[in-house]
Amino acid sequence: MMIQPLRTIPILAIVLLFLAGSCSTPSPKTPAGKTYPELVSFFKEWREFRSPQMINGVPDYSGEAMKKQERALPGWQKRLESFDTTGWPIKHQVDWYLVWAEMNGLDFELRVQQPWARDPAYYAWFFAELSDTPGREGPHIYGRVELPDYAWPLSQADALEIADRLRLAGEVFQQAGNNLTGNAKDLWVTGIRSIQEQSKALESFSYSVQESYPDLAAAAREAMEATNKFATWLQTQTDKKSGISGVGKDNFTWNLQKVHLVPYSWSEEKLLVERELYRAHSALRFAEHRNRNLPKLEKKNNAKDYSEMLNKGVSEFIEFLDKEEFMTVKPYMEPAMRAQIHEFVPSNDLRGFFAEVDYLDPMPMRAHMYHWIELARNREEPNESPIRATNLLSNIFDNRAEGFATAMEELVMNAGLLKDRPRAQELIFIMLAQRCARGLGGLYQHGQEMNFDQSTQFASKWVPWGLLPADGGTIQHEEQMYLQQPGYEASYVIGKIQVDQLIAEYARQREGRFVLKEFMDEFNRVGIIPVSLIYWQMTGDKSMVNAATGKK
Repeated sequence: MMIQPLRTIPILAIVLLFLAGSCSTPSPKTPAGKTYPELVSFFKEWREFRSPQMINGVPDYSGEAMKKQERALPGWQKRLESFDTTGWPIKHQVDWYLVWAEMNGLDFELRVQQPWARDPAYYAWFFAELSDTPGREGPHIYGRVELPDYAWPLSQADALEIADRLRLAGEVFQQAGNNLTGNAKDLWVTGIRSIQEQSKALESFSYSVQESYPDLAAAAREAMEATNKFATWLQTQTDKKSGISGVGKDNFTWNLQKVHLVPYSWSEEKLLVERELYRAHSALRFAEHRNRNLPKLEKKNNAKDYSEMLNKGVSEFIEFLDKEEFMTVKPYMEPAMRAQIHEFVPSNDLRGFFAEVDYLDPMPMRAHMYHWIELARNREEPNESPIRATNLLSNIFDNRAEGFATAMEELVMNAGLLKDRPRAQELIFIMLAQRCARGLGGLYQHGQEMNFDQSTQFASKWVPWGLLPADGGTIQHEEQMYLQQPGYEASYVIGKIQVDQLIAEYARQREGRFVLKEFMDEFNRVGIIPVSLIYWQMTGDKSMVNAATGKK
């Protein structure tokens, strides 16, 4: 049964998107303007350039195409630097930095990351599930089929469009075979798994639409066959791959600071995440001791109890935010969270880390599922900034989106949400420990101190209650994504730390006059952008941005 997605993209918009990619790239030689509206116009030009050329509906990631972008990038950067933002409101200067970060993101991809040459998973062409962040996590090929972008039930026009795009899979993989010249062993091996998983997703999708859209089902099967052929070819090349996949500490630090605008180095992030890991473990053991005479949490073992628990949890969570004046609650928020409740899955084994938490108590994950409120807000109340209203490239949003969702778990606990659920407090610290362990595993991969398998074993070792087995789907997919997208691995914890710093400074400036609801509403209005930029806009203090960028 198909779940209706939260957002839709009109057919015309997608057509225009393809046309924009296939048009000649705008010249970067025109002198830049001096006003904010001119920055917005420049940003639109930049996004047209950033999109790859489309050849018969297939994006071009050939070596020559990438060299062409590499040759043109300095001209775009020069134009951006020519903007004089002196006297602009901080919020408009913040937007300038977002464009600057995106350009650095392309620079990093061209010089270091090169997913089109190193990572088979980059060419995944079909995604059936909705991401819980503003953009899909990790680097992915432009023009891919994102099923949640379409309204359900499908119109005949949408069904025809999806079918036509799925039938391009063979050409996509043919180009991939020419482009994938890298020697990153772990990316190659995990990438094969991603392509194989796409095959299964296409098969399932074909069955789901067979009766209503037989031509679409046939197209899905054709794409599945092309996917299987690609996976087989990838497997024949595995023995030739022997290189390290991590980008190295210096490259990692450059990307962290100049793209994600995080004011730390690889070593500093490692120290901070280790500190949070140990704090989470210590806090958990004291909570367990405090609750030692209470009954342990038991997993719900039937669909009725599970559904009732989760739906009640959503209601109580939204009611808490409203009655406790945590933030302004809007009518769209509760339906957005309720739409993401998963169906009960019978199992005697682990269902995955986050599912295990959800089957024990609904509240910890409802806090983290603030993600869905944010996506609904993006849809219902688009940001006033045309630049922030778009999905930032290179996952620049990560430490805000993931960091604040992680921060929410302790914020609502500290505000009293779990005062009558003492055992649920234990889950909060387990979830934090899990993100720290995952983050450190990713850091060690990019620091070239561990390979992929070692990182999954490390993470499993440091997650309490045996909830994260090294061979389980959760950690296997997370560590792969961190390897694909340097900087994402620790964003949950580092973003949380930065949010704590923001609250501290914001409240200090209002000593005795701090109002949580006012803070949260302003925080939400600023948008899902790097916390360092939010810190600057909300406090007037640019030090966090300066520490990351080296600018003044």
